[in-house]
Amino acid sequence: MTATQGSLRPHEVSDEGMAAVEEGPFFEDFEVGARFQSRIGRTLTDTDNIWFTLLTGNSNQIHFNQDYTRKTFPGEPFRGRLVVNGFLTIAIAAGLLVDVTSRNGFQVGMGNVKFMDPVFHGDTIYSEAEVTEARESKSRPGFGLVSLRTRARNDRGQTVVEFDRTFMVRKKGVTWDGRRAQ
Repeated sequence: MTATQGSLRPHEVSDEGMAAVEEGPFFEDFEVGARFQSRIGRTLTDTDNIWFTLLTGNSNQIHFNQDYTRKTFPGEPFRGRLVVNGFLTIAIAAGLLVDVTSRNGFQVGMGNVKFMDPVFHGDTIYSEAEVTEARESKSRPGFGLVSLRTRARNDRGQTVVEFDRTFMVRKKGVTWDGRRAQ
């Protein structure tokens, strides 16, 4: 049944609660070499950076103390500016791609992180990724593992971070039942 024939559209609430979302991407949609780009960018603010840093218990003042940063890091590339927390940069870079990659899955690994340039208040981040591996899960029938090499660039085109990310993603029509294959 199509949406025009009266069925629920994704994210539409039924009498039983939220309808199952059957929009991709699903495991079947991934192949090695496929590339994705974020549809939007995200401009970082000092508030984003300071809250994230303090919420995570990070005590490096370069992320939240302007006076300290001005006095301790006056030269290039910092010029006394607060530096955006690297973990926030990674989270935003991955998050910008969720709709086109892992909306139907969950992350199981991350590695090979390399920071190339610092990110500052006012920088806008855009992400792109390439599928480096896609294989069926041996322990979870109906699911597959997808690995991506992700790269984030700022609005000046400079690559600020690269990392590998692996997520488990369901096949179309499959729901998680929590059981492992025997």
